[in-house]
Amino acid sequence: MEPTVSRRALSRRAAFTATAGLISRRLSGEETLPPVRAITKGPKFHWFGYYDKLQFDPSSRYVLGMESDFEGRQPEPGDRIRLGMIDLEDGDRWTTLAETRAWCWQQGSMLQWLPGSKTEVIFNDREKDQFISHILNVKSGKKRTLPGPVYAISPDAKWAVSTDFSRLHDERPGYGYAGIPDPYKDVPAPRETGIWRMNLKSGERQLIVSVADAARVPHKLGDWKDSKQRFNHLLFSPGGSRFSFLHRRNQGPNPDAGRGRMFTANPDGTDLHVLDPYGLPSHYIWRDPKHILCFAPHPSHGKRFYLYEDRTENTEVVGLNEMTRDGHCTYLPGNQWILNDCYPDEQRLQHPYLYHVPSKRVYPLGHFLSPANYTGPIRCDTHPRFSPDGRKVVIDSAHGGNGRQMYLIDISAIVAG
Repeated sequence: MEPTVSRRALSRRAAFTATAGLISRRLSGEETLPPVRAITKGPKFHWFGYYDKLQFDPSSRYVLGMESDFEGRQPEPGDRIRLGMIDLEDGDRWTTLAETRAWCWQQGSMLQWLPGSKTEVIFNDREKDQFISHILNVKSGKKRTLPGPVYAISPDAKWAVSTDFSRLHDERPGYGYAGIPDPYKDVPAPRETGIWRMNLKSGERQLIVSVADAARVPHKLGDWKDSKQRFNHLLFSPGGSRFSFLHRRNQGPNPDAGRGRMFTANPDGTDLHVLDPYGLPSHYIWRDPKHILCFAPHPSHGKRFYLYEDRTENTEVVGLNEMTRDGHCTYLPGNQWILNDCYPDEQRLQHPYLYHVPSKRVYPLGHFLSPANYTGPIRCDTHPRFSPDGRKVVIDSAHGGNGRQMYLIDISAIVAG
């Protein structure tokens, strides 16, 4: 059910009150924050979704986004949204590109630029009883349809890997897609589904890691037998020699065995390696072809960000005293800066920031109110995404009083300093 008018009005008033307070603190000189501007506006609602996708084109001029007529409830099978492109050098002009029926609030439709392309984007859709994907040329309008959905794209734009969005929707509302029931709903670790690899030219698909394959790999903390399991958060390494994913379960028997672990693998699914076995790895990003930054519990320092070396047990803590809360992390070009955020604090403020690795210094990018009704699967995380030139950041936020919208943050003065 959508929020009532009175509830929405209260949330908007709270947002404006909090924003006014933040502006006052800025003007008083307590804190210097970079310039922020809205690049979308109501009455429609706009967002992009996950932090590890290419939202900007290679020129850093065009920004992808999604547009909905509603918010405040989970998507239903018949709900469509529009996909579009914003021109940052032409008054933030929005151009509608397509529609889709395969989407969620947290990760959208996996809309993203094909790596290296100035003209082609890819996104997921649903046709009857099948999830598919389209490659669209944003200049010519020419579209090519592929027989399966995508999650992560290889850096050479030749391959995609994808998880089972029906199973994900059933087990983790907010991340999968409505419309197609999970045929293995009652099977804890099915061998018929898992991670699929697809050739983006031919459309050829194959199952490369089944849920059963991962379940057979011994668990450090205890057996997951009879626990319903799934995959999420797939990502290729720079260069594409490996990819990673999270293996998770719903809490069940043997709670001390943890709820998640991270795997890496070769692009064909071979050489599975458990990179993090300690119970619940969260948001992560590849720093380079051999290292992954991830927020996770670890025996050395508890819940912190750690840099893991692939195919080894080597780890080191990052930002021990500065990056103490889980967030959506990425490295800016050059790996000297980490772009990150956090979930709402006690005042329901979200704090995207930059962390300078050499100096261990934190540079706040803003403090944005998340109204009280943005919780659970319909929450609006900021999910900061950077431009290829490393000078801009775009976030999703509902702080402005007109629902979730996208905001551009100019970080050029920070990273140049």
